[in-house]
Amino acid sequence: MTTGATNLAQLLRTMQPELQPGIYVYCTVPSLSGLELTECLGMFREREGITLILPQATADRLQLPYSFRAAWITLTVHSALEAVGLTAAFAQVLARANVSCNVVAAYYHDHVFVAAGDAQKALGLLQHLAETGHVA
Repeated sequence: MTTGATNLAQLLRTMQPELQPGIYVYCTVPSLSGLELTECLGMFREREGITLILPQATADRLQLPYSFRAAWITLTVHSALEAVGLTAAFAQVLARANVSCNVVAAYYHDHVFVAAGDAQKALGLLQHLAETGHVA
């Protein structure tokens, strides 16, 4: 059963990128034992450890090391998980402008993490993509 939009042109025109407040970091831990992670945005288990996406303040409070400080942009369109091309389209636009992005596809929305210093640039690029509806 498909939920959410799948048409690429419609997704691009209605993606409505929204910059979330704060700075976020990626951390890795060997286990979750002893950690209270109510502020954790995301978690992924890999062979080497567990990756956490946290507000920087939370990582600092827990004394977890990190090396990448990110801004979080949500594409507020409800995109279907099986939609084809959305990630490729916005990643291409960001890459052409030399903006690195890390993408988390959640149930309702796609979330793009970019270097904190590139937040406004990335937001502008994504807004322009939404206005034009196509990758230049």
